[in-house]
Amino acid sequence: MGGFFGVTSKEDCVMDLFFGTDYHSHLGTRRGGMAVYGKSGFQRSIHNIENSPFRTKFERDVEELAGTSGIGSISDNEPQPLLIQSHLGSYAIVTVGKINNEEDLIHQAFENGHIHFMEMSGGRINATELTASIINQKQSLVEGLLYAQELIEGSMSILLLTPEGIYASRDRYGRTPVVIGKKENAYCVSFESFAYINLGYHDCTELGPGEIALISPTGIQSLSRPRKERKVCSFLWVYYGYPTSSYEGVNVEEMRYRCGELLARRDLGECTGNCQGCPGHAAKASSREAASTPNEAIQPDIVAGVPDSGIAHAIGYANESGIPFARPFIKYTPTWPRSFMPQNQSQRNLIAKMKLIPVDALIRDKSLLLIDDSIVRGTQLGETTAFLYKSGAREVHIRPACPPLLFGCKYLNFSRSSSELDLITRRIIREREGDNITSRLLADYADPDSRNYLEMVEEIRKRLNFTTLKYHRLDDLIASIGLPADSLCTYCWNGKE
Repeated sequence: MGGFFGVTSKEDCVMDLFFGTDYHSHLGTRRGGMAVYGKSGFQRSIHNIENSPFRTKFERDVEELAGTSGIGSISDNEPQPLLIQSHLGSYAIVTVGKINNEEDLIHQAFENGHIHFMEMSGGRINATELTASIINQKQSLVEGLLYAQELIEGSMSILLLTPEGIYASRDRYGRTPVVIGKKENAYCVSFESFAYINLGYHDCTELGPGEIALISPTGIQSLSRPRKERKVCSFLWVYYGYPTSSYEGVNVEEMRYRCGELLARRDLGECTGNCQGCPGHAAKASSREAASTPNEAIQPDIVAGVPDSGIAHAIGYANESGIPFARPFIKYTPTWPRSFMPQNQSQRNLIAKMKLIPVDALIRDKSLLLIDDSIVRGTQLGETTAFLYKSGAREVHIRPACPPLLFGCKYLNFSRSSSELDLITRRIIREREGDNITSRLLADYADPDSRNYLEMVEEIRKRLNFTTLKYHRLDDLIASIGLPADSLCTYCWNGKE
């Protein structure tokens, strides 16, 4: 995925830029970069952060960079910021998002006179450079940003650093956040709202979907009205967002408490208030769930969250159910301060195992209810469960904090999966249905009240050796967030754009 941060100030901004960008390190693991503009013009620094964190790599750059405006980036993919010189002038650019029609846009750029692109590793064109080439096809930066929003299929939020300030453009449907903070003599623009709190900024505004603003040390100028249609990524609250952040006024940590609360109420047989056809829902659900795994009447000794993103969900579950919250394994933070994950899947599995240390007294002879943010491939959670059994656990009940993932993300690169068949759900569906899988059939598998859904979940439970498995329902997830369903992107769960 990735994140960005920008500062424009009447004074030197480098320290604010450094710390603000560093606060986005949980969003990317491959590249970090900063660009500043000052009396000496543009300066830039980019480093590989795969083997050490952003802060370590950029400590020396802070002493060498100088400027009153700057932008920074943490990325899972392309190196950025890029420095661009065009008929629109010189600027630096960072982006967050994904381009699905890349080949068409490259072909169009060549037809419009763009001579060449610089290749990134792996032979792919840098998506940020491609975005800049689209912007440069128009007669002003604002026209170019609007043009990019229209042309790019997927999602793309953009920061442009120019001599007059920072142009901030939120993606067309507002899938990713762009928030602006303010303090005396300075403004900042950020993906994560918490990133500027300790720097002395306070909340100022949040750009709407497709909105473009020019931010300078003296104020904010809105250059395009926000669009009405909004599709904020729901997975930001479930997993990617940092607990202290808020999106559209909804805090991540608080949302996760509500998520765990509703998971517990389902387990306790209580109506969450989001059911169709109440009060008869309970009878209908119990008759259908009888065909699945025996989820009823479980009696865990403790509730635990898979560190770190599952912890808040587990606290919410424990508070609602009355079952004690505990930490049966602890993340080893001295050498794993962040969720660094290499590109190789086997290495990621090894690291996931190595950074969690078991607490024997909280595992042996215990029935555990474990909450993770999601199940993607199932590999790591399956290995964690096997590890718990080996450590003496009597039962391991699993409650993912979101519905089954049935579709690969088209918008934010939140998963490194190269194919939807990397998803455990899609592998099981293909085994059950063959290769001719229709959208209608997938919709049935996404319905938590359908037999196909229940049998798919039971197959996942058996393969990963869970005592019981019950996913968060999509209606409960939407209720946990508290925003209207039509303003949220839920594509990865139900395939609806």
